[in-house]
Amino acid sequence: MSCKYTTANPGRAVLVLSLIASALPVQAQEASGVSADAQTVVVTGTRSLNRRTLDSESPVDVISGKDLHSTGSGELATVLGRLLPSMNFPRPSGADASDAVRPAQLRGLSPDQTLVLVNGKRRHTSAVVNVNGTLGRGSAPVDLNAIPLAAIDHIEVLRDGAAAQYGSDAIAGVVNIILKKGADGGDVEGTWGKYDAGDGEQHTVRGSAGFRLGDAGLVRVAVEGADRNPTNRAGPDPRASAGPRRNQVNQRLGDPESHPRTVFVNSQYTLNENIDWYAFANYGERKTSAAATWRLAGNTPIFPEGFLPLEDSKSSDASLVTGLRGDLAGWRWDASVNFGRNRFQLNVDNTVNYALGAASPTNFYAGKLIQTQEVANLDVARDIPVTWLAGPLTVALGAEARYESYEIGAGEPNSYFGSGSQGFSGFRPENAGKNSRNNQSLYANFEADITKKLSGSFAVRHEHYSDFGDTSSAKASARYAFTPAFALRGTASNGFRAPSLAQQFYTITTTNFMIVGGENVAVETGTFPVGSRAALALGSQPLKPEKARNLSIGAQWQPTRNWTTTVDLYRIDIDDRIVFSSNVQLNGTSLRNALAAQGIFVGAARYFTNAVDTRTKGVDVVSTYRLNLQQGARADFTVAYNHNDNEVRHVAATPALLAAQGLVLADRQTVNRLTVGSPKDKLSLATDYTRGVWNGHATVTRYGKFTVPQNDPALDQTYDPQWVLDLSASVKLASNLRLTAGADNVTNRYPAQVTSAGNLNLNGINRYSGFAPNGFNGRFYYVKAAYAW
Repeated sequence: MSCKYTTANPGRAVLVLSLIASALPVQAQEASGVSADAQTVVVTGTRSLNRRTLDSESPVDVISGKDLHSTGSGELATVLGRLLPSMNFPRPSGADASDAVRPAQLRGLSPDQTLVLVNGKRRHTSAVVNVNGTLGRGSAPVDLNAIPLAAIDHIEVLRDGAAAQYGSDAIAGVVNIILKKGADGGDVEGTWGKYDAGDGEQHTVRGSAGFRLGDAGLVRVAVEGADRNPTNRAGPDPRASAGPRRNQVNQRLGDPESHPRTVFVNSQYTLNENIDWYAFANYGERKTSAAATWRLAGNTPIFPEGFLPLEDSKSSDASLVTGLRGDLAGWRWDASVNFGRNRFQLNVDNTVNYALGAASPTNFYAGKLIQTQEVANLDVARDIPVTWLAGPLTVALGAEARYESYEIGAGEPNSYFGSGSQGFSGFRPENAGKNSRNNQSLYANFEADITKKLSGSFAVRHEHYSDFGDTSSAKASARYAFTPAFALRGTASNGFRAPSLAQQFYTITTTNFMIVGGENVAVETGTFPVGSRAALALGSQPLKPEKARNLSIGAQWQPTRNWTTTVDLYRIDIDDRIVFSSNVQLNGTSLRNALAAQGIFVGAARYFTNAVDTRTKGVDVVSTYRLNLQQGARADFTVAYNHNDNEVRHVAATPALLAAQGLVLADRQTVNRLTVGSPKDKLSLATDYTRGVWNGHATVTRYGKFTVPQNDPALDQTYDPQWVLDLSASVKLASNLRLTAGADNVTNRYPAQVTSAGNLNLNGINRYSGFAPNGFNGRFYYVKAAYAW
């Protein structure tokens, strides 16, 4: 099933929201929650020194540091999911490592189709591959929550394809995180919060401070630490097989226990009048304890009443970027090197290996994953006067070399011996190994004000990868101002996303729960690299890069300085999209025997494949206005809306080896998860009121309907739209001391519960779906105390 797009739907939405916007006063800005006005200079998507949000040829959201602290959450991805209508951040539970490293989506596309930059430099991705039945299945994106709010000055989000400007991954857009800098002043904040249900208590301390390096330099240090207790919304276990714990809450469904600790440093030093040295770095650890599926009573004498395996992980994240920049003969230049690494180590606790009987340990080291990136690049740019142009021609040229590696480390033998550790069977020696690749790229960018009303830009990029060859991309953009208050803008580009090393080489054999014959059963499942003998025996093909084509057209209207409205329509076609195949069930087929001949004994198998072509159509509408009131008070209002439709245009044929056994490589659930799994619509109405020492903030968000698909259409469940209200108020007790109290999800709204049909909710135990865009924890209260100097 696919969601068909009709132009009438976005048209009606644009009309309705334009009328709403005309009736509401809202602040001049380009995104929900953005505090910068239309005069803000942006650096994302342009090489010009003076490009503003007002005259940008592509939509750019600018999110201020104040806005990042406007909710009760301390997780960057959660905050962006609330501030940006085009971003979706669900909260899976019981999905192994995906509980600890949760992926975010931009414009309903895969999480790894959004490029993340820090200070304009490419951020390394996470080592975790999302391999369970969650949104973003098969992706290994950047871990946004590894970047602390304490270190961020503001964020620029380019909602447009930008592979020609930045390279692989920039299909849906670019998130550019700009760090705090400055040698003077500092801030510290403490937060306490708790859910209305009585669990999930959180404590966060964060702060930053600037210091001078002699007379010519500065360093800014930001630190953040948090303790977040788990939540649980599971229902009691009614099964007779639960033994003495029948009708008790045995499962844990909700947010995991989490303890992040992070430090970020941002520095620069002027060597002479033409050269500056800069460097920024971070190191962080996040320990997470997530629950697996409850194991029933009677299976081991160690836990005679049953047990809940816990996946205790430690994600270590480190990066260092350093370089020189300056001016030479009129050319601005920037030369840098970039190192990043994410290490994910997993232990399974409170569990056993059934094959070891009463002698089994209860704690196992299950292995590790390591993703590494090294980048060297050189950028040069110059503004060249051209007599027939209204402004100078900005010419930017660059070269980049990147090295990436992906490593799997085996767990201890007891973690994979026999049945393996329950909850997560460890990585085996045959899974372990390190793979790498390198690529080189050349790129150029040209932009100028052609006339006083018309501006344009053109970018081109060529890349060579050691593992799949060459690819080229280009982008053209233009903006025409019919009047000082009204302009049209548009872009056309092609792009690409290289298959990640994780998608090419991730491998493990473990127990997965899947629906078989309407029942939720445990199946030993093998995940195989596409080039392995096992995958080849199942018809795998070498992965190809995803190819994208982006088109957008938008209108900007600013009738007054305090009122700005933007409407942007877009279409994104992606061919050879990489997906994680369905869990191909091998029981009763000759293919199972073929794998057994290789010493591989599994009941199901899967691998990555270029299986689908998709088309994404949508519209972003943002209208903002600032109302200046008496006695220095002001009210800022924002209306922001996103409508997004995903359609699968083509599904690759199932390999003959599988088709002959009645099997399907990309099943209905795999395909429809791409089209209907995330909300079609998201509407945000935000109000911010300031008077003297008082400030109040209110946001109403409407999350549109979504569907959790199954292979049997009768088991699909569609969730109705949900309205969520967030409120907060703050007061300045002194010029540098502020207290804040607030509540997220004030009305304590929960999504509908998972239907019991087909045993999808495990007999009523797993009540809520991990696809829910606002989670399923309910009302959250919090207080903050912040001091700045």
